[in-house]
Amino acid sequence: MKPPVSMREVAERAKVSLGTVSNVLNKPEMVAAGTRERVLAAISELGFVRNESARQLRSGTARAIGLVVLDVGNPFFTDVARGVEEAASRAGHAVILCNSDESPAREARHLELLAEQRVHGALITPAGASLDGIRRLQQRGVSVVLLDHPSEEADLCSVAVDDRTGGELAINHLLAEGYREIVLVNGPARIHQARERRRGAFDALRKGGHDRNLLTVLEVPALNVACGLRAGEELLARRSTPPAVFCANDLLALGVLQAMVRAGKRVPEEVAIVGYDDIDFAAAAAVPLTSVRQPRELIGRTAAELVMAESTAREHHEHQRVLFTPELVVRESSRRPRRRRQPTGQRS
Repeated sequence: MKPPVSMREVAERAKVSLGTVSNVLNKPEMVAAGTRERVLAAISELGFVRNESARQLRSGTARAIGLVVLDVGNPFFTDVARGVEEAASRAGHAVILCNSDESPAREARHLELLAEQRVHGALITPAGASLDGIRRLQQRGVSVVLLDHPSEEADLCSVAVDDRTGGELAINHLLAEGYREIVLVNGPARIHQARERRRGAFDALRKGGHDRNLLTVLEVPALNVACGLRAGEELLARRSTPPAVFCANDLLALGVLQAMVRAGKRVPEEVAIVGYDDIDFAAAAAVPLTSVRQPRELIGRTAAELVMAESTAREHHEHQRVLFTPELVVRESSRRPRRRRQPTGQRS
């Protein structure tokens, strides 16, 4: 394999010094137009590609930001990542995507890797309650923004959605539809979003003057379709299948929906289902899914802009805690069927 073209070869072809080639690449305004054009022509003719890794090593930082999410297979995080990449690309940065798979240990390894890569900043959806790994990253000079997770720390920016309100919206909707027995299929309690959605669900009962026992919680080990399917099968195995199910995210809801359809249960006639996130698959499901919508790409863009602003301003940066309000999108999966009114004079 032919070795890559060096800066020295470019300098020899353009008949200039190595310093002039470096200036054309890094400070083109310092080079006379004619000389600059000669160097650029040599770069094009030889097919020279600058060694960005070496440049970053010399400067001490990479033109990249890290993104650590709970589940890269979840379309919610795919959309968030799209927003992050859009903002980063505009600023000339790359994005290093890491998947913690909801594991604090795996998250810690990713944070160590990002520190070694000398990224400008990192966006992190914590997999657990501890912020120790994030603190170590900050001590190494990396700006950090909590993503899809509100910050209670004065020195940490965050971008999130009010999940407690989201849980309340979902349960209020089911209560308004007349359901008085609801199961919450929820993720692990160590995950902030799962805790907050659960709190919001019980808030709705308390504020509405309802008995807490109207809502029971079925906790699953992960927020994915497979766990939703197993949860649905567990609900079906009960003596009486609950008439309404609120799932902590859409992947769980799609799994529950799949279990119900396989068992011949009609949705929503026999079981109403509500999800959370409003991923694209929610509207496209066999029974379009009612879901609590989050502004996914906006979350990503906002977080990326914050971390890049902090990495530039450093000590002059004013930390922000951005909290978006979710909204409920009602579809067929949770609308209680209404009896048709008989025309006047006809008997039912």
